[in-house]
Amino acid sequence: MAELRSFIFIDQLQPQTMCYLGTFVRGSLPRTNMSAQIIEVAPGLDIEPLTDVALKYADVQAGILVVERQFGYLEIHSRSTDAVRSAADAILDALGADPAAVPTPTILADKTITSVDPRHAFLINRNKSGSMVLPGESLFTLEVTPASYAILATNQAEKAADIKVVDYRMMGATGRVYLSGSESDVRMAAEAAREAVRVRP
Repeated sequence: MAELRSFIFIDQLQPQTMCYLGTFVRGSLPRTNMSAQIIEVAPGLDIEPLTDVALKYADVQAGILVVERQFGYLEIHSRSTDAVRSAADAILDALGADPAAVPTPTILADKTITSVDPRHAFLINRNKSGSMVLPGESLFTLEVTPASYAILATNQAEKAADIKVVDYRMMGATGRVYLSGSESDVRMAAEAAREAVRVRP
């Protein structure tokens, strides 16, 4: 029986969060303001029959289907919120799972760095796929488990403040988020990101 590690509904994908997703999506590319559902399970291979259920049950598109060493990931999306929710409910039925029983996410690291040094900015920018952090900006970093909560934290932070999405990693042992901007915006975004992980939709 698969363990449901995360079951995340996103009402509206924000522009930067969506565009960053496009740097590693190998399936259907979502669009801004689409609804999305992210499912993470263990063992990883069990995500395959759940993908079959979702795609046959409702008119949704799959952006991510990944089986990695320990976990499996599925991201589905649609312009129809009802279609996303219907596909998600079908997955729950197939698993015989209760979303209330999904493990509570845990924040492992949570720091805001003000006035980033130019040499530090250079090192961060060499390893990112999103926007660049500029010298003098503030930087928020978050590490969370299960990993897929990184996309929820990023999306909610982008809703809350005028920040740049530098990086987020939503697969693997832990999820990581890097956001930059003015100190006041970064602090607002950081609080929204933390709240998103603490209070799951």
